[in-house]
Amino acid sequence: MPLTDAEEERLPRWSKWLDLSDRALAVLLLAPAAILLSLIIVYPVGRLVYTSFFNLSLTSGLPAEFVGIDNYRAMIDDPVFWQTLWNTVLITIITVPGALLVGLGLALLANLPFAMQWPVRLSLLIPWALPLSFAGLIFAWFFHSEYGVVNDVLTRLGFGSIIWFNSPNWAFAAICLTIVWKTSSFMALMILAGLQTIPRSLYEAADVDGAGRVRQFFEITLPLLKPSIVVALIFRTITALQTFDIPFMMTGGGPGTSTATLAMYIHQNTVSFLDLGYGSALAVVMFALSMAVTAVYLRIIRTKE
Repeated sequence: MPLTDAEEERLPRWSKWLDLSDRALAVLLLAPAAILLSLIIVYPVGRLVYTSFFNLSLTSGLPAEFVGIDNYRAMIDDPVFWQTLWNTVLITIITVPGALLVGLGLALLANLPFAMQWPVRLSLLIPWALPLSFAGLIFAWFFHSEYGVVNDVLTRLGFGSIIWFNSPNWAFAAICLTIVWKTSSFMALMILAGLQTIPRSLYEAADVDGAGRVRQFFEITLPLLKPSIVVALIFRTITALQTFDIPFMMTGGGPGTSTATLAMYIHQNTVSFLDLGYGSALAVVMFALSMAVTAVYLRIIRTKE
C-alpha cells in the first residue's frame, strides 16, 4: 500500500533516496558499466583520434606538434598504405567466405549422431585454441621450399616443388590457406551452437512430408542458422581486417610489402619507427573500417527482422 502524507513525513530523509523511479534505478544500475566502458573503450579510442592530429615522433626528440589532418593527407600519397590496405581487404574477401564454407561443413559433420561425438568436437577446438603466432610458425614450416610438408606431398604426387615465399602470389595463397584453417574452427563452433537450437521435430515433420536431405538443409537448416552465421561473420570479418600474427610470422610482409597488412604497417610505424602520430592515423582508419563493416552487418540483420 502507498504511504500516506503523514507517514512519509515521519520517514528519515535518507530513506527517500531509496524510493527511485524505474528510470532512475536503471540509470543507477547501468552507471558502473557505462563508466567502465568509458575507461576501457571510449577514452583509448578518443586518445587515439586525438594523437592522430599530431606530428609525434619519439625519435625526433621534438615536442608534439598539432598538424590537423596532415597525417591523413600523407596516406593519400603513401603507396605502402594503399598496398597494405588492399592486402587486408583481399585477405578479408578470401578468408571470411572460405572459413564460413569450411566451418559450415565441419559443423554439419560434428552435428551428426556419432556414437562418440566428443573426439569430433574436440578436434574443432584445437585449431581455435592454437595461438595465432604459433599457427603461423607451423605453416611457415609446412610451406617451406626445401623441407616443408606441402612440397614433399607435391613431389610425391609428381608435381614440382614451389618456392612459396619468393613469389607474392604463392606467399599470399599460403597465408590465406593458413588463415582459413585457423579460423574455420571458430566458425564451426558458432554454427554448431546454432544447429543445437534447431528442434528435431522440424526434421521429423519434413521426413513425413517426403522432403530429402538437400531440401531440408535449404528450407530448415540454413534459414534457422542465419542469426548464428551473421554473428560469426561479424566477429570473423573484424578479426580479418585486423590480421597481423599469421602473415607476420610466415612472411614478415614479404616479398617486399606484397603480403603486409594494415595492422603490420601500423605496428611498423608505431613500434619500429616510433612515429605515433602517423601510426595513430593508420589505426583510426582501420578502426573506422571495422565499424563500417559492423554497421553493414547490423543493417542487414535489421532489414531481415
